[in-house]
Amino acid sequence: MNLCAIVVEDEETSREILKNYLAKYCPNVEVLGEAGNIEEALVLINTHELDLVFLDVEMPYGNAFDLLDKVGDRTFETVFVTAYDHYAIDALNAHASYYLLKPIDIDKLIDAVKYVSEIKEQENRLQNTILKPKQTVVAGKITIPLQNGFEVLQASAILYCQADDNYTNIFLKDKKKLVSKTLKYFEDMLTENGFARVHKSYLVNVNAIVEYKKGKGGSVVLENGKEIMVSPSKKKELLSYFS
Repeated sequence: MNLCAIVVEDEETSREILKNYLAKYCPNVEVLGEAGNIEEALVLINTHELDLVFLDVEMPYGNAFDLLDKVGDRTFETVFVTAYDHYAIDALNAHASYYLLKPIDIDKLIDAVKYVSEIKEQENRLQNTILKPKQTVVAGKITIPLQNGFEVLQASAILYCQADDNYTNIFLKDKKKLVSKTLKYFEDMLTENGFARVHKSYLVNVNAIVEYKKGKGGSVVLENGKEIMVSPSKKKELLSYFS
């Protein structure tokens, strides 16, 4: 899939290196422009329909996270390119699809472009369609602990689970339950029952998903109207349930 991209990097030499690598090793990427600071990047983002933004972290008068805050809702994927590895967690929290360290490893650059291409292809196929997963939920049951024993729940009755520190909120079709177990505990129990971890704080019943939205970096809408953000690291795995 062809990708329309821009390069946001304050060092001209770094911009040229990245553009040359893309031209030679990632011919499906068309670089529509380049920016050396946040304001220039905003102009490009607002005037082009982009699939991908290569984004340096440190820039004059701000950084990559300031830029993404100003952009707000977005449909493009973001690949961070930086000399500093301590930004990795912040990059994931800012919904980056990939994180590349300078000097750029060509194989990792190719992997990043391939990853984004596959995501965009899947998103385009699923946009504006009623989602139906390739597999249906397994008819299973789970037990949740109570002060005086335990309760049995039908897995198919659970819409999603939300982390709350060392507790988990379980949202059923008609009620909510707070359980003194971590989200990882329920992820281990429910994965084989058609549940997918879409975010560090959310585990969803794939069969309860009715819509996928490309905006805000990607989100799913459940049958009760609840909209949940999808982390870039989880997006490809989730979309594979439907394509």
